[in-house]
Amino acid sequence: MKAMELRHTDTNAADDSRGRAFGLEGNLYLPVVIAAVASLAVGAVLGLVLRTGWVIAGSVASLPVGVTLFWVLALRHGKPAGYDRDWIEQKLGRDDFTRTRAAQRGLLES
Repeated sequence: MKAMELRHTDTNAADDSRGRAFGLEGNLYLPVVIAAVASLAVGAVLGLVLRTGWVIAGSVASLPVGVTLFWVLALRHGKPAGYDRDWIEQKLGRDDFTRTRAAQRGLLES
């Protein structure tokens, strides 16, 4: 019986992955955890120290974690690098590819 030779090729599959934690790619769980702690602190300060109503304290305290969850889940998780910055620039109306619109029009007309 003739022994078969095994071919060995190097791959970079492990280098391309940033890992996963809590179902999120890379370190995307860190902003969510930090925002959750900040929300708890804001809620405690508003509710216990400043004695605002619990509904108001809860509403204000939910903003940091809500905004952070939107940013992570809608703009970062599973998206290419820079997608969040491009989306924000597009929503702010700065989506042209030159510094001024006049220069952009000049490029398109020539």
